Amino acid sequence: MTAGVASSRRFGAVGASSGAALVAALLAWLVGYPLLITLLAAVQVDGSFSLSAVSEFGRRADEWMALWRSIWTSIASVVLAAAVGVPLAFLFERADFPGRRLLGALVALPVALPPLVGVIAFLFLYGESGFVARLLQAMGFGVRWRLQGAGAILLVHAYSMYVYFYLFTRAALARIDGAYHEAATALGCTPIRRLARVTLPLLRPALAGAALLTFMTALASFSAPYIFGGGFRVMTTQIVASKLNGDLALAHVETIALAALALAALVAMRWVDTAAPGGATGLRGAVLRRRRPSAAWRWLLAVVCTAAAGVLMLPHLTLLLLSFVPPDTWTTQALPPVLDLGNYTILFAEPERLRPLVNSLWMAGVATALAVALGLLAARFSLRAGGRLGRLLEGLVALPWAIPGTVFAIALAATFSVSRPWLGRFLWIGTPWILPLAYLVRSLPVTGRAALAGLRQLDPSLEEAAAALGAPPRRRLTAVVVPLLRPALVAGAALAFLTAAGDFVTSIVLYTYSTRPISIEVLSSLRLQQIGLAATYGVLLMALSAAVFLVWGRRDAV
Repeated sequence: MTAGVASSRRFGAVGASSGAALVAALLAWLVGYPLLITLLAAVQVDGSFSLSAVSEFGRRADEWMALWRSIWTSIASVVLAAAVGVPLAFLFERADFPGRRLLGALVALPVALPPLVGVIAFLFLYGESGFVARLLQAMGFGVRWRLQGAGAILLVHAYSMYVYFYLFTRAALARIDGAYHEAATALGCTPIRRLARVTLPLLRPALAGAALLTFMTALASFSAPYIFGGGFRVMTTQIVASKLNGDLALAHVETIALAALALAALVAMRWVDTAAPGGATGLRGAVLRRRRPSAAWRWLLAVVCTAAAGVLMLPHLTLLLLSFVPPDTWTTQALPPVLDLGNYTILFAEPERLRPLVNSLWMAGVATALAVALGLLAARFSLRAGGRLGRLLEGLVALPWAIPGTVFAIALAATFSVSRPWLGRFLWIGTPWILPLAYLVRSLPVTGRAALAGLRQLDPSLEEAAAALGAPPRRRLTAVVVPLLRPALVAGAALAFLTAAGDFVTSIVLYTYSTRPISIEVLSSLRLQQIGLAATYGVLLMALSAAVFLVWGRRDAV
């Protein structure tokens, strides 16, 4: 039996290398090849080498302005998100008051709001003709404003991205060894000095991770700049504007510039994270006890946190209310005068209205299933092959996370707009398969990292025992590895499906009328002044997101 296991290991090593090479080639075609095609298209005119588009990009001040705006708005988004998320995390993790668990869950709900739906909710709530403006006017205040420009973009970013700091910081605070604080207190540290010298250094990895995620998300943001930007363009909206204007060469150059900026930011922030001194987290020891203030303070905290959760839930409630407003019934009143189920009746009574929902469901489902399968294969082969090939697989899986969605959408459009099978290029633009392919590529980091984390926690002896009993590799994968990885795979699949179902940034570049997803229909209804119908689609997306998060939250019970 020992000789059989050794022989199986030798053949397994050869098979792992071959399998890893095949998966790496497939990922390179899906992830790296479109970026290479885009780079070549940026330096070509009519099939000949030319730097005219690059020169035009370098001469135009609006291009450099868009690039600079992308940088500073991303940095400002990190600062604002941290200013909201970190104090909330300390409040809900370190203080004890009535309703803390429920309110803490409600505060995290904005993470379940798809980007475009959140932007539309803000428009209905805080726009110049939204609820807040109408209520102020009804109260006699002559306040008027426009939710537009950098301020509006940063407001939406702060609302939608503070959750990263909130979740990361809460998780890190829960793992801090209470002995550190007890020692600092015994040495006479004041609470402020203890926060600065003990707590924050221990939180550094969590804060750095949240900052990196927020920065990359803000850099790739498209919905908020597209809806609220107006004349304030960042690189994501600049790329789409150039494409719509027919200047494809310039759009390709802008795409490469944004991709280079994203990769440079990722490398720089990882270098800062590695170079900066920090403490350890996740240590085992005394549990840091929550502060239990007096009864009066506990109830005051409960009231304050309830108010904060209510404010953060207002966009959700706004969409829900507007979905019950019949067409052409809400004009100048502060609140809608009529509420009914007419929008839902229209949506479910007309098959054409349901097509975007069906499109989103099947395209997100196909993309998620393929992303889970490919992510699992890539993670499994990267660990079994090891070395440079294993690291290459991990890098290819993670690359779509670092590249903004607009960049990949343009890259896929450039790659699959011609039929040259001998070059790995197929005419998929305009077909139903280009959007699932885009969703698949964008979902790979989520499913791949989830599978990789799960595999690293498995005991290799379990699979070795199955091999010793004569189970072939496929049987070991389906009977041993996949069942043990089910919680991790469910988590990755849930997040991937949620992201694909609510995608807007890649969809607006690649969709056709027959394949339009629900996010495009939300925007179309809004442009046609069908506010109630747009809100109804938004509520459906919110309900879908809530259902997916419910499945994700129960993954350990699966």
